[in-house]
This record gives sequence, structure tokens and C-alpha cells, in this order.
Amino acid sequence: MRLNTAIGDDLSSADRPTNILCGLMQFAAERGTDCNAWFAGTRLQPEEISNPDTRISYRQASTVIRRALAALAVEGLGLVLGGRQNLGNFGLLGLAMKTAPDFGEAVRVGLAYQRNSGALMDITLAEQGDGCVAAVASAPEEARDLQPFLCEELFSSVLQLVRELVGPGFCPQRLELGYAAPHHAQRYRDVFGCEVRFDQPRHALVIDRRWLELPFTSYNPVTSNQVMTLCRMQMDARPACGETTAALESHLRTRLRENPQMAEMAAALHLSERTLRRQLAEEGTSFSAIHDRVRTKRAMELLRDPSLSIVAIGGRLGFNDAREFRRAFKRWTGRAPSQARRSGD
Repeated sequence: MRLNTAIGDDLSSADRPTNILCGLMQFAAERGTDCNAWFAGTRLQPEEISNPDTRISYRQASTVIRRALAALAVEGLGLVLGGRQNLGNFGLLGLAMKTAPDFGEAVRVGLAYQRNSGALMDITLAEQGDGCVAAVASAPEEARDLQPFLCEELFSSVLQLVRELVGPGFCPQRLELGYAAPHHAQRYRDVFGCEVRFDQPRHALVIDRRWLELPFTSYNPVTSNQVMTLCRMQMDARPACGETTAALESHLRTRLRENPQMAEMAAALHLSERTLRRQLAEEGTSFSAIHDRVRTKRAMELLRDPSLSIVAIGGRLGFNDAREFRRAFKRWTGRAPSQARRSGD
């Protein structure tokens, strides 16, 4: 058996959540460390990182992590961050795994929807010849210098998740890591409670295959199906886009009431209007298409609030005239706002 769900190869595609960066920022805040400089030149704003709608590229994430590691200078920081994780930190994915019929199915769900967790390493599940299976992690060559941190954070957070799923007695057979033993190597053994091998040809957490057969007494097929539907919706909700597109969307979301124009948004992104237009065209889109998409999504959210009138919703989206909003909404969706509200979409 070999399960492989690669996250993607385009390092500039803004296709992943911000979970790891959010953890780094929380840790920095606890230490009184200013992290604003980490985001210079990335087109990311620190306040966007906690927004569940924000998506970042691998290149952006790598840049911020390198700066964070240099600024924080904490030995074994990945182990620290991973050790703070629990089922709740994995959101819908954690709940989907918790409501699976057995641990084997929980693992398959985790692999299928690993992108929802904001993972920066791809995980595959490979059979071993010794009655074990291995969760093998890999990252792009771009992140070679970050592999110790990424492996620490990934495997220690996975360990916390698995222990919540199957019980505190869970223990791996061994941990294999493709880099030299760091000064804090003993901490790996303390955290994982198993043999740890460095300078290996792969990064892998090896477990006894019998764990996969462990049934979950809390399994409920109705709840499981409901949560799996939400996981699929979460994965499909934000298709991958380019860095410029993602940055523009983030800026627009906070300024819809002002009905900002392209020149204003270009200035906010520290670009000329011409450069913004060109970069969006290279990413297969345009300012008006993105503006309309962001307004459509926000309009659909606001229409679910029965206390808001159509006039009030139009105002929040930058329309001074309710008729103008109705015409625009029908152009975006093919329906009037009142029809969309009645349908409950």
C-alpha cells in the first residue's frame, strides 16, 4: 500500500493555509518578539495570518520561517511548536479523523486532506517489510535548509494528534531523519519515546501496522459523513491562485466598503498600476474579476443575516445605490439578492 497526496509543485502558488506561520507568530508574541519584519517584501500582512481565508505560497512561507528562526533563535523550535498541538488545532481535519471508524481510516482521511492543515511537507504512507508502515515526509528542494524545523514540527504534531486519537500509550517504532543529529538530539528521543536515527535516506515515522486496525468506539457514520462533506468543501473553497492574486484578495476583503479602485490597490501592494495589471494577467485573472469574486463571496455571507437589509448589504460592498448593487449581484450570480437569500445558499 502506498498513499500519496502531493500538495503541489508550484512554489509561487498561494494554495495553503497559514497554520505554521500563525503558530510562529503566537510564540513570538509570548516572548515579546516583534514579527512585522518577517513579512517585508512578501506581500503578506501580519494581521492576515490569523484569517482562515488567507492562503500563502510555499515561497512566502519559507521566507517568513527563515526570518522567524533567525529572530527567535530557539533550539528545537519545531519540537516546541509541534508539542503544543492538539486535536482542535487540526480543525475540521482533526474532527474528521476522530469520527472515522478506525485508526487506519483516520490515517487515510488525514492523508487525503492534509492540505487543509497547512502542511509544508507532503506525507505518503508506505508499507515496510517488517510488519510496519511508515509515514514518509518530503519537501521541495527550496526548503532543504528548513527540513530540521519542518520535520520537528510535522512529526511532533502528528504524534500529539495520534495520541489523542488512539490513546497516550501510542509509541512509534522509530523515527528516521535525513539530516545530521543536532545538538538537541536527545530531545527527539524524549519526545517520541523511540529509537531516532539521523543521516537516513528519508524522513519517516515508522509504526507497527497493527495500530491501523484499532477501532474507534466513538464512530458514528452520520457524524463522520457530515464532517467529511465539510472537509471536501473546505478543500474546494479556495482554489490555488498566484501570490499577487492572493495579496489583492486579502487587501480587498478589508476595504470593500470603500469600493477601492485598481490604482489604490496597486499602491497598497507597492506596485505600479501597470505592474499589477501585468502580474494579474500572468496569473490568468484581472482586477475586476477578483473584485467581483470577493464582493460576491461577501455578499453571500451577508445575505445569511436576516437583520441586514439589501440596502445595508450593498453599502457594505461599496455601492451607494441599492439598484446598482442588485444589478451587479445579478450579473455575478444570475439571481437577484432576494432570491439568493430565500434559497439560503
